[in-house]
Amino acid sequence: MFDSVRDDLRTTLDEIRAAGLHKPERVIGTPQSATVNVTAGGRPGEVLNFCANNYLGLADHPEVLTAAHEALDRWGYGMASVRFICGTQEVHKELEARLSAFLGQEDTVLYSSCFDANGGVFETLLGAQDAVISDALNHASIIDGIRLSKARRFRYANRDMADLERQLKEAAEGGARRTLIVTDGVFSMDGHVAPLAEICDLADRHGAMVMVDDSHAVGFVGTGGRGTPELHGVMDRVDILTGTLGKALGGASGGYVAARAEIVALLRQRSRPYLFSNTLAPVIAAASLKVLDLLESADDLRVRLGENTALFRRRMTEEGFDILPGDHPIAPVMIGEASRAGRLAELLLERGVYVIGFSYPVVPEGQARIRVQLSAAHSTEDVHRAVDAFVAARAELDA
Repeated sequence: MFDSVRDDLRTTLDEIRAAGLHKPERVIGTPQSATVNVTAGGRPGEVLNFCANNYLGLADHPEVLTAAHEALDRWGYGMASVRFICGTQEVHKELEARLSAFLGQEDTVLYSSCFDANGGVFETLLGAQDAVISDALNHASIIDGIRLSKARRFRYANRDMADLERQLKEAAEGGARRTLIVTDGVFSMDGHVAPLAEICDLADRHGAMVMVDDSHAVGFVGTGGRGTPELHGVMDRVDILTGTLGKALGGASGGYVAARAEIVALLRQRSRPYLFSNTLAPVIAAASLKVLDLLESADDLRVRLGENTALFRRRMTEEGFDILPGDHPIAPVMIGEASRAGRLAELLLERGVYVIGFSYPVVPEGQARIRVQLSAAHSTEDVHRAVDAFVAARAELDA
């Protein structure tokens, strides 16, 4: 039977390669950092890393590593259990309490990833008599989570408040019992920030709840690094926050839902990814506590990240690149054609700069780009070298 399926799959894979959409995996032989050593899938040797979600450079921070080593000795490697059986340690409860305080929410529940967190919210809270209204550019995990629920589904154009209000009215006219607006805090392919104050105003006006996935903001956006709700002054108006421990908060894995107490209590009882997935490894929970200590004790990493971001965006603009506007460390360099973006990424790797070209279906057709991501771990010299490499690679591509 599989022989016929094999032929179909090979044809599909050939079509992906022919369209310039193939996504190779490069192998690195070092810890995640501002520089990494590529051992396979690209130019071998040390390269500057401008494509990680390691915004604050904490993935190999010495204090985080020390906390992880100590936790391994104290708490062990893994729990071999889900939370409600025998998978809850003191360190998990401590991290949930710290995240709740840091994010200004009443309670928090940990998941093995933010993908699982988003997958466990909608089915638990919403039924067939309810409505969920989602931004058109929300993350795939939100889209998949919504599909698991029986709620009526509405979608509004990216950050379009007039369209959001139209969807709210339609949901109300359809007799929705509960309505939940859900948005990314920062849209990962564009670096654009959701207008949360306006969203919360509309939610108040129409009796809706608000949910924000703040994975690309928590830790470094806002004066205290508490994310887009802090940036927009709506920390007390967002009902549900989801996020990850796998980006700015240490870069490992794990996710969470921070929300009103009753919401979290119900998730602990009914959320399938929480009930049926192994507990977050205790070493990650303990290291994440150290990350929160670092964030609350100083803002030097956030300041450095902001400086690196501003420098890169300014220099790339001066060199004539089409870079989407904003001040987020996600800095998309727009290319257009998928094959051209892929080739430019290859040329950059040859020049010692590791970036990735993004194309359909990750972004719309015709909007291929190289998503550069700045880190507090980058030096000023690193940023200048990256821009110079872009200039040289473009010249070779256009030759």
